[in-house]
Amino acid sequence: MKIKAEIIVKGFVQGVGYRYYCYRKAIEFGLTGYVKNLINGNVELVAEGEKSMVKDFVRELKIGPSHAKVNTISVEEFPFTNEFEKFEILK
Repeated sequence: MKIKAEIIVKGFVQGVGYRYYCYRKAIEFGLTGYVKNLINGNVELVAEGEKSMVKDFVRELKIGPSHAKVNTISVEEFPFTNEFEKFEILK
């Protein structure tokens, strides 16, 4: 079953390669969507794909690259929309 997940990552996740880490993991798991920095220091992601792959992706997001420190991750699941062609990093 495919889903859409809206994810907010809080912690020390900007300026440490976190978006690029997310991008690589999303490609690895065959997901579409985006990742972007928010003005408040958090990172926002939208990921679409197989539910099991999204769950594995979120597990990897908790780890992050070596210099990141993830404090919390919130995930909201929605019906699959198929609105993205690929996964990308937004500015």
